Amino acid sequence: SLDAKNLGPVSGPNRQRDLCTFCTISLDQEEVFRTKVFDKSVSPFYGEDFYFEIPRSFQCLSFYVYAKSVFQRELPVGKVSIRKDDLCKYSGKEDWFGLQPIDPNSEVQGKVHLEMRLNEVITENGSVGQHLRVRIIECQGLPLISGQNCDPYATVSLVGPARSDQKKTKVKKKTSNPQFEETFFFEVTRSSSYSKKSHFQVEEEDIEKLEIKVDLWNNENLGQDVFLGETRVPVKILRNDHIHKAWYLLQPKGNGSKSKSDDLGSLRLKLTYIEDTVLPSACYTPLCNLLLKSPDVKPISASAAHILGDICRERYEAVLPMVRLLLHHNRFVPFVSAVAALELDNTQEANTIFRGNSLATRCIDDMMKIVGKNYLAVTLKLVIDEICDSNKSCEIDPIKLKEGDNVEVNKENLQVYVQKVFSSITQSSASCPPLMCDVFRSLRHLACKRFPADPHVQYSAVSSFVFLRFFAVAVLSPHSFQLRSHHPDPEISRTLTLISKTIQTLGSWGSLSKKSSFKETYMYDFFKSFQEDKCIEKVKKFLDEISSNVSKESSGIEDAVVLKEGEVQKRAQGRKRLGKKNFKKRWLRVTNRELSYHKHKGKEALCIINVKNIQAVEKLDESAFNRKNMFQVVHSEKPLYVQAGNCVEASEWLEVLGQVGRCNEGRLATFHPSNYTGGAWQCCKTQSSSAPGCKPCTTTMLANLQLDIDCDRETERIFSLLTSNDTKLQNMEDACASMAVYQGPQREQEEYSKFTIQEPKETFQTLKQLRNIMEELQRQISPLSSKKQGSLGHCHYHLTVCCFISSPSSSSPL
Repeated sequence: SLDAKNLGPVSGPNRQRDLCTFCTISLDQEEVFRTKVFDKSVSPFYGEDFYFEIPRSFQCLSFYVYAKSVFQRELPVGKVSIRKDDLCKYSGKEDWFGLQPIDPNSEVQGKVHLEMRLNEVITENGSVGQHLRVRIIECQGLPLISGQNCDPYATVSLVGPARSDQKKTKVKKKTSNPQFEETFFFEVTRSSSYSKKSHFQVEEEDIEKLEIKVDLWNNENLGQDVFLGETRVPVKILRNDHIHKAWYLLQPKGNGSKSKSDDLGSLRLKLTYIEDTVLPSACYTPLCNLLLKSPDVKPISASAAHILGDICRERYEAVLPMVRLLLHHNRFVPFVSAVAALELDNTQEANTIFRGNSLATRCIDDMMKIVGKNYLAVTLKLVIDEICDSNKSCEIDPIKLKEGDNVEVNKENLQVYVQKVFSSITQSSASCPPLMCDVFRSLRHLACKRFPADPHVQYSAVSSFVFLRFFAVAVLSPHSFQLRSHHPDPEISRTLTLISKTIQTLGSWGSLSKKSSFKETYMYDFFKSFQEDKCIEKVKKFLDEISSNVSKESSGIEDAVVLKEGEVQKRAQGRKRLGKKNFKKRWLRVTNRELSYHKHKGKEALCIINVKNIQAVEKLDESAFNRKNMFQVVHSEKPLYVQAGNCVEASEWLEVLGQVGRCNEGRLATFHPSNYTGGAWQCCKTQSSSAPGCKPCTTTMLANLQLDIDCDRETERIFSLLTSNDTKLQNMEDACASMAVYQGPQREQEEYSKFTIQEPKETFQTLKQLRNIMEELQRQISPLSSKKQGSLGHCHYHLTVCCFISSPSSSSPL
């Protein structure tokens, strides 16, 4: 959750009146998201939510608050930084966090690898001294400076009460992971006579006061060098061990300031943090196979997938990993058809078909969000952008009308918008993903079979999903479906709410099972303007097209829809290979037809690449141009090399570009992860510029879904859900055993009624298989809990952070 109160001092006499603020989210020092600017308030409610996978390791998740000055300068207000290790403490909770000062010397990230050794030295006059040998080996994870890799160097100092001996490494150019491999010697103590001591010992008072201090800096040729972080290691650590080698996290200067910051204000956050530890694939094979057999189990309620949905009925997110797994292996349609048939068997009236929050409806909801992402963009994005950008008043509730509003004009505006959205939907059948059509066709057949006397149920079975649970929800919340980058303003949100209500009712007309009805009189009056017969005809035609066996071909004349656009750094093609001018800012834009880049947003394209000509979209090694977050688009001409603004942006570009070109016939099997320069590919040293790649391209399963799924990760999530619901699994076993023995449900135990048990013996067998598999998986995971170095080498870590924005509670002081 994210809103603020009592934001603190920003220079200027009119701070309270003119403060316009925004908030950014950063991984360490890399900004990945920012909110819209909130005008003139010291207690803003940003109203934003962010969900993203973290594609790299990090130390801190940070939230920065900035104010916009009259000259549009970004003035820092304060920040909240939460260390990765502490995120679990706050996950799922809502807290107010006091803002801390933004001090450049405290903005650090990365770590340094050091080796220290005490050496005994005999001088020319025979005396004995102790020298300290410090080897700075390497650093990792240093920050970007102005979007580029830094030019780091290190200073190494022996610091004590009356001494400070400092030495400096060489500067390493354009790297965030410099390899220094430099050694420095410092004199620690020297005795007056060698003969007085049989074995030299460092004097206690000296070693207690000395420490090694390592500072990392970015070399600025024309300006002041930038501090990157420091670490301090007491020399006394070598008292019992004369050699010490370890990694140290870089710390702020002086280990951070403790200045009072009560007057900077507070930020309210609600975080959901998930960290998955994934074992090798072979460990998950038994559980994965058992889940994938689910569509073949008779009855379906005895299958492992149905049991998972049954015991996690209260947890909506529990179905998602199962859906993704079934989708990846082409097992979703038979499974959802079976659970839909089970639900229909328990449905008594046709007009209540698929209205509840059942396992079938949850599965289909998740499937549509995964598979229909591009379908929504192609169908709705243009009209949603028009609605949000034009911002015409559409309020038709007499109670909510503003002074000077004309209700007839507003009604006309709303009708124009509704007609555009309705037409976009009903003319979009050619773009509907084949898998969605397969599901709708199955639902239609099952509904007709269950209610053969009702001619309208074949339409309501489909419209209850595609209109009520898909298009209407996307119109209501376009940001949640990536149709807009930010939540709409309250006035636009109200317009979208009215449109969504109307679309739901227009969609239900196709079922003809009942006439439209509204609680609000003004909505009923508004609906009189629609020609019911024509709307019914269009809805029925659309529902027929997306649920029939007829193969649909796109006309090819649909408008180009922008799937993603933004500012990037692009490497110039065919120009000189060295120099900063080789990379320039460009506006990159990808639609369902073409990829183009422009000098600025809104300008004519400098280059256009047809998406059908894209042969590969892959990450680029950092060593290629000494830049992070780079990717390449391989097409018929020279590869296009692009640097994204941050790691999350890079992942999003790879996903979108991979989707639009995933079905292309000319896709490559291999690629070069580096560039061609100096007469050879830098990755494999092959001299021919046209040589085949040296690394396999990202595999693309289920091209029609345009989706990559990590099956091991999804199976691990399912295992975690089963483990956390072990008590319910045991209760279900007990219920099966009881029903099998006594030939009927045991009414005295209320817990039993929460499970769907049609065949207790078959269900019991599946539960025993699940338990055996879970016990074996637990045995393989147990070595991880001991945190032995060897056991961690076979694990993969996935991080997900969700940041939700909510309004302040009534008890919160503002």
